Amino acid sequence: MAAEQTHKHPTMLEVLEELKRMTDICFPIVAMGLVGYLKNMISVVCMGRLGSLELAGGALAIGFTNITGYSVLSGLAMGMEPLCSQAFGSRNLTIVSLTLQRTILMLLLASLPIGLLWFNLEPLMLRLHQNPDITHIASLYCHYAIPDLIANSLLHPLRIYLRSKGTTWPLMWCTLLAILFHLPITFFFAFTLCLGVPGVAVSTFVSNFNTLFFLLGYIFYTRTPKEPLCTPLVKQVMPFSSTNSLGEEWGMLLRLAVPSCLAVCLEWWWYEFMTLLAGYLYKPHITLATSAIVIQTTSLMYTLPSALSASLSTRVGNELGAGRPSKARLATTAAIGLALLTSMFGLLWTTLGRQVWGRVFTKDNEVLQLTMAVLPIIGLCELANCPQTTCCGVLRGSARPSVGAAINFCSFYLVGTPVAISLAFVWKLGFLGLCYGLLAAQVTCAVSILTVIYNTDWEEESIKAKYLVGGSSTFAHADQTVKCEEGVGFLEAAVFEK
Repeated sequence: MAAEQTHKHPTMLEVLEELKRMTDICFPIVAMGLVGYLKNMISVVCMGRLGSLELAGGALAIGFTNITGYSVLSGLAMGMEPLCSQAFGSRNLTIVSLTLQRTILMLLLASLPIGLLWFNLEPLMLRLHQNPDITHIASLYCHYAIPDLIANSLLHPLRIYLRSKGTTWPLMWCTLLAILFHLPITFFFAFTLCLGVPGVAVSTFVSNFNTLFFLLGYIFYTRTPKEPLCTPLVKQVMPFSSTNSLGEEWGMLLRLAVPSCLAVCLEWWWYEFMTLLAGYLYKPHITLATSAIVIQTTSLMYTLPSALSASLSTRVGNELGAGRPSKARLATTAAIGLALLTSMFGLLWTTLGRQVWGRVFTKDNEVLQLTMAVLPIIGLCELANCPQTTCCGVLRGSARPSVGAAINFCSFYLVGTPVAISLAFVWKLGFLGLCYGLLAAQVTCAVSILTVIYNTDWEEESIKAKYLVGGSSTFAHADQTVKCEEGVGFLEAAVFEK
């Protein structure tokens, strides 16, 4: 059957149905993001109660592990999103199984050099003339955090696997259940056993393994016989795929994973770069403290656009895999509308509530005044960040992560960095200049991605999806819809054809 036309305007009922599907997937992901934010806050608070030295060392370790480890694993795992979401849409579940297993293996292999780097943090930091006492604390944290690489290598693919078929509510419940144990576990290891900062690291990977076990229990309890999670990894190539060798299939996964990783890391690393630049400004103790508040603020605001992005990636991938490009376009339009609406709330919050929010973090008047000055700029950044982050889900769901990586590199490093350095150091705007550089990067990124989305040929993307994961009975039954119901989230009355 020829690809359906995408130029027909959707009805209000279709828009409302799409918004319902989107929110059903999105809401649990938002809750998970907030829980993750709370989990990190618990760890930081516990290290603060251990002492200022422990807090400084722990903060250094958390920043180092985020930059060199967690961002890399998270980005690499996103390479499986287009394969899984499109394969679920076309109901080629063996492809999903093989992609899941290969992604886990890829992340475990990537964890080996990361773990080696973490193990050798202390001599590396001492060569960079870091404080020896702080470096020692950070090194201890990294040593005890190495098992967390294994947990994340399994967790990221499993989360994407469930999200790709629209099953996000169990993800939320498993995460909430694990966080209930996190606080007592952290206090037990850090204070009762007197492990200190290493105890905080241990509690983190224990909580992640708890989440992993809960998810595995759910997956194996609810999976259907036609959902082959144990498909042999080596002996079988992907059915329905246009490729015919294991090497080509691994190459296809890597071609999606590496650009996805770059897209995530390039933006993530830029915030750390901004923090580094803040240390060279006038009164660095003020600018660094403000930078920490800004990063906490942006991290909290990021939970919503990242959830929208994940939801949109699922919806676009499912519909393209099912041969329904018009529904993929509708999902994109609905998500961008939601993103624009939520970005307005972000601007209002950072503008009207800047004094109250600043006092949550500090009582220092200089830090508070600088925070109140930059938060409205961060709110303007959110006007661009929310739509561009959401639209990244389209690029992932349609297997175009290299476009996102190129846009992020050009926006943040060819536009944002020169603007930030010029305004902060040449024009003497200080930390305000760095924030204006972030604004320039976000606006450039948003305009670029929205232009790409506007010029997307949805029929062509549907054909590409058929090439990527193969055709299915879905193309012969285009009136059926991918269902994302609470607690179920997958295709009902499916017909699996070999």
